[in-house]
Amino acid sequence: MALTNITADNFEKEVLQSEKKVLLDFWASWCGPCMMVSPIVDEIAEERSDVKVGKVNVDEESALAEKFGITAIPTLVVIENGKTVNQSVGALPKDEILNMI
Repeated sequence: MALTNITADNFEKEVLQSEKKVLLDFWASWCGPCMMVSPIVDEIAEERSDVKVGKVNVDEESALAEKFGITAIPTLVVIENGKTVNQSVGALPKDEILNMI
């Protein structure tokens, strides 16, 4: 499944109303650890059709970052049925990210 760029405009439809679990990657282009996690998140998006994967650029979507209380990035958030079920801050290896889902 392709990655979805999550914005304030599509958040409700793409995340809250999703019938699948959603893995959100809160990131920024200037964040070194985010650049390490990004290709892993991309792989998961390609490999897991049972999960919707979205990326939230915290510089462009500060309201969403604030809504989730994001104070450090990368932050990965797993949402199921509109509710946060798991969250992790910092760069993680692929197996740990998959375990979050």
